Amino acid sequence: MASNPNYGVVTEEIRRLAALTQENSCINPDDYVRYDVKRGLRDLNGKGVVAGLTEISDIVAKQVVNGESVPCEGKLYYRGINVEDLVQGVLKEGRYGFEETAYLLMLGQLPNEAQLREFRGQLSYYRTLPNNFVRDIILKAPSWDIMNSLARSVLNLASYDEDADDISLPNVMRQCLQLLAVFPMLAVYGYQAYNYKSGSSLYIHAPQPEHSTAESILALLRPDSAYSYWEAHVLDICLMLHAEHGGGNNSTFTTHVVTSSGTDTYSCIAAALASLKGPRHGGANIKVIQMFEDMKQVVRDWKDEDEVRAYLRALLDKRAFDKSGLIYGMGHAVYSLSDPRANILHGMVEKLSREKGRMEEYELYSLVERLGPEVISGERKMYKGVSANVDFYSGFVYHMLDLPQELYTPLFAMARMAGWGAHRMEELINMGKIIRPAYQYVGTHQDYLPLKERD
Repeated sequence: MASNPNYGVVTEEIRRLAALTQENSCINPDDYVRYDVKRGLRDLNGKGVVAGLTEISDIVAKQVVNGESVPCEGKLYYRGINVEDLVQGVLKEGRYGFEETAYLLMLGQLPNEAQLREFRGQLSYYRTLPNNFVRDIILKAPSWDIMNSLARSVLNLASYDEDADDISLPNVMRQCLQLLAVFPMLAVYGYQAYNYKSGSSLYIHAPQPEHSTAESILALLRPDSAYSYWEAHVLDICLMLHAEHGGGNNSTFTTHVVTSSGTDTYSCIAAALASLKGPRHGGANIKVIQMFEDMKQVVRDWKDEDEVRAYLRALLDKRAFDKSGLIYGMGHAVYSLSDPRANILHGMVEKLSREKGRMEEYELYSLVERLGPEVISGERKMYKGVSANVDFYSGFVYHMLDLPQELYTPLFAMARMAGWGAHRMEELINMGKIIRPAYQYVGTHQDYLPLKERD
């Protein structure tokens, strides 16, 4: 069937309709203050509106001193365990930790050796796709946007599941573990399919049962399936740090909202993927890399603080890069003094930079990390501190691992599937009312006019 040449064309009539919608849909910014609306479900200090309860993870960015709440160094806890301790434990024992992290998040406790071995066995057992799924779904109509490809594959998996709509806990546990196991395949195969469509060779490697999730990603992606232990180890730490971040982040809150409607797991996770795809959420690490590529072209001396500072001001003034007014990778909705995930990655990035011979770039990142908060506080009215977030360094790590940018956000999704699964099951276990926040109507009422009487 020939493609429709008009598909995707924005006509002048569409532009007129869009302009009309904009004219009739602009809300007076003062109305948000007048009606005490917490835009983004946050107050002016960045504190989120409490919309639910969770036992899965805790984010600490403030502490009470002399009866007052003051910013502190950020801490992140998975099921009450400090994520820094979790990472240090894995590093000390020289093993992979993402599977243990997923077990902790989804089951609520750390596994012993036998339990962890059984859990890994379950993931290995589920790391397979239905017959002909790659040919019939992934290789047909491949997309340059791997997040869209991933969401499409997830929705299509429902057609192969005879119990897709069963939301009993054992069945949802099975579905979440299956998705956790196959996400690397769905994303990497989607990327390979697009590459093949673009004229490159097609590599569809079968997963190896003994591989960890991090090893599987690298082995599936690379033509020769080769990787070093350190490469897989760094990627494994990245997966651990991205696995979960409280119930209030956009994609996890989406998981709670959609789960509360009683829908199936595949629809729920596809909705979470759609949320994560946004550049203000999971897509931010790509923007960081692109911003630095532009910076390296514009800034002549990467060690000149005044020149770097001028570029950062140009970013905020919407005169540089994508003219969004943002320094990507700086600032977080919750953390103010520091993001513990960024702190962990910072040390690993330095070691990886030395091994890859990219210390100049590392020093530029470190300089921007130091100057960014200074420039932002000087240019913007601040209600809380600003620091580098996890996206600031994660993209650089992926770049040094020679991972394609198209997979940066899907890598986030591969990790966050553990947290999404945990939150979906928590919502089902504690199912209350469907989540339905209120919106205040601020428009005017008008009389209906018959069609012939309208201008």
